[in-house]
Amino acid sequence: MRSPALRHVLTHLITPLLMCIGMGLAYMGAFVTPEPHHLPVAVVGSAPKAKVFAQTVKDTAGDKLDVRTVATRADAVDLLKSREVTGAYVPSAKAPELLVASAASDMGATAVEKVFAPVAAEQGVPLKVTDVAEPVADDPTGQGLFFLLIALSIGSYASVAALGAAGAALSMRVRALLTLGVSAAVSGIGALLAGPVFHLAHHDLAGVWGMAWLYSAGILFIGVGLHTFLKRWTTLTMMVLFVMLNFTSSGGLFRPELQNGFFGTLHAFWNGAGFVEGVRSLLYFGDDGLSRNVSTLVVWLLVGLVVTGIAALYERPRRARHAVGHPGTATTEAEATATPAVLPTEREAARAAEEEAEEEVEETVGV
Repeated sequence: MRSPALRHVLTHLITPLLMCIGMGLAYMGAFVTPEPHHLPVAVVGSAPKAKVFAQTVKDTAGDKLDVRTVATRADAVDLLKSREVTGAYVPSAKAPELLVASAASDMGATAVEKVFAPVAAEQGVPLKVTDVAEPVADDPTGQGLFFLLIALSIGSYASVAALGAAGAALSMRVRALLTLGVSAAVSGIGALLAGPVFHLAHHDLAGVWGMAWLYSAGILFIGVGLHTFLKRWTTLTMMVLFVMLNFTSSGGLFRPELQNGFFGTLHAFWNGAGFVEGVRSLLYFGDDGLSRNVSTLVVWLLVGLVVTGIAALYERPRRARHAVGHPGTATTEAEATATPAVLPTEREAARAAEEEAEEEVEETVGV
């Protein structure tokens, strides 16, 4: 291609086009056709009639439902509050009841209601729906935590370009310290949004901030470390890791039982799911499962620290060679004479590096 400027533009168009493909595949694959896959539900009752009813529901639904029986309504409530089941049906000839926990998943509660509402309709009686774990009135669908995740993610991965590209001249130690500061700022903004601004968290705001910090710091350290090796391709990599695969598997909109096996599997260990489910545990479910979700966030942070450490070791000899070539000491007469011929080239290289860093920052923030 004869025009360098045109080649430069076409090269930079590769990233947004790949993002377009990736976002389409990820979001449409995860969200467009939600269907139950082994959705766990319970039928309350110990009599043979209840067991026959549960087996009938299972046979009718096939792989869409995993049906169990529990002896009492209290047992069903416990299973809902530990998020082991999505709904529990209490059979009755006059007043059948469906127990749900919409704070765990509003979409899941809706899905089980669609399963059992026809059963009550066949009996000619209304179905009573009881929500044993409702989200706060300021977040009636419980999806505010998903949008909080988006805000934290964008603040984190967009900062990677500034720390990695614009801060490339800084030592890794300085960039790591800046990363700690940025993660504190991003998580602080998240806590303000969750608390005083939108009132998603009516209690335990400090715990929400702590999980937000773990989540943000993990993303930032992974990104800053990867930038040493990937350079301008870091933006695309971060989008794949922390948007395409992350938002879709977080459980913020659909629980894994309403998604295909790929995103359902990611939900078990991805950091976005760790944050969303961890905050749900803290705010609505009495810390049930909290330690597991915090552990997930800690593991991602440790991975980030390891990647950053490897990047620091990789950069050290390069910086040492650069320091030998540019000791910053007084030049000899011959070196002074040669300097005018060298400086323009160095200035051009520095200017090109600055322009590339600016392009990367703009590209990331623009996304």
